[in-house]
Amino acid sequence: MSVTYELQEHVARVTIDRPDVLNAIDTSTETMLQEIWSELENEPDARVIVLTGSGEKAFSVGADMKSGKSGGNEDTATGLAYWAKPRPGGFGGIALRTSLDIPVIARVNGYALGGGFEMVLGCDIVVACDEAQFGFPEPRVGRMPLDGGMTLLPRLVPEKWAMGLLLTGARIPAAEAYRMGLVNEVVPRAELDSTVDRWVADILACAPLSLQAIKQSVKRTATLSAEEAQAMRLPAVVKALESEDSDEGVRAFLEKRAPKWTGK
Repeated sequence: MSVTYELQEHVARVTIDRPDVLNAIDTSTETMLQEIWSELENEPDARVIVLTGSGEKAFSVGADMKSGKSGGNEDTATGLAYWAKPRPGGFGGIALRTSLDIPVIARVNGYALGGGFEMVLGCDIVVACDEAQFGFPEPRVGRMPLDGGMTLLPRLVPEKWAMGLLLTGARIPAAEAYRMGLVNEVVPRAELDSTVDRWVADILACAPLSLQAIKQSVKRTATLSAEEAQAMRLPAVVKALESEDSDEGVRAFLEKRAPKWTGK
């Protein structure tokens, strides 16, 4: 299995498990990730997702150029042929995915390069160890970050910062990515898991339907003006407002106790 997936106590943990190739994504790994995201979209017990890579060297270095994720047995496909194929949700199925309303935390334990960086950009919260590095090396090998990098990065940081990365293939350390606003928190490697767990706990303290509604609103109205977005009556927002948890939250506040969320 090149990807491990477990769901316990409302936390889904998805780990790219190919440490021998720095968690590079080949076609079978991409297929597994797509299947997991599709499953999680319909999993009511999942309230937060943690995405990471196994080992201590890499989150993911993107496409496996040796076994070839530039094709399927696309391994020999040209760049143009690869680009022509549909890739739902962008790289790893997560970079450009707008149909997954559950909060996703990227646990960045090392290199996040190429498609790995695209996956990080597709996550909602990013926690990185201080040894992590980010970048798009594609132009240095005659390719481009086709699965979200060229379109996501300029929308997340000032254009000059984005172009500085995209047009040089340079890598930046976690501290620089934090300064640019691409990372929420940078910590020593020894504190990475406890820090991710703290973020998980903070998310679990919130009403799950409220968080899904918030994420759906942000992701699906990004191209609208604030006024147009406000006027949208998105399904997740309606569901959260009509939920039992909506009443429970107010009741718990008045009774000065911790709420008990049911996700209903």
